[in-house]
Amino acid sequence: MEKVADIASDIGEYIRQQRSNAKISLRQLSKLAGVSNPYLSQIERGVRKPSAEILQQIAKGLRISAEALYVQAGILDLPTGGPVGDAIRADIELTERQKQVLLDVYESFRRENAAAKPAVAAKAKTEDQVTETKESA
Repeated sequence: MEKVADIASDIGEYIRQQRSNAKISLRQLSKLAGVSNPYLSQIERGVRKPSAEILQQIAKGLRISAEALYVQAGILDLPTGGPVGDAIRADIELTERQKQVLLDVYESFRRENAAAKPAVAAKAKTEDQVTETKESA
């Protein structure tokens, strides 16, 4: 039971920190997220553990990724992404929104390059075959 209380406290503290960084009042966030002011206050104080749906609404209000809140709440495991992703996530100078945008751009480049690899490999193989044909002739 203690672990659930710790998670609720941690996620509440994290939400409060993100709200503070965004310079949004509790009342403003409750309105943006569509969550009652008292309920949001209870979440921030660790009295209540919000559902994934409520976390998604809060993330939308804070303009951060819901995934970041899910990880903090223990709903998702910390995503893997190698040293670049880890460095972006660890950077205390960036907001959660900035981190998510950088991670999205980085992942899109990785997917694009991965999709291009088979085409590059096929082209190299074809060029090798042409070279072999010329050499044997």
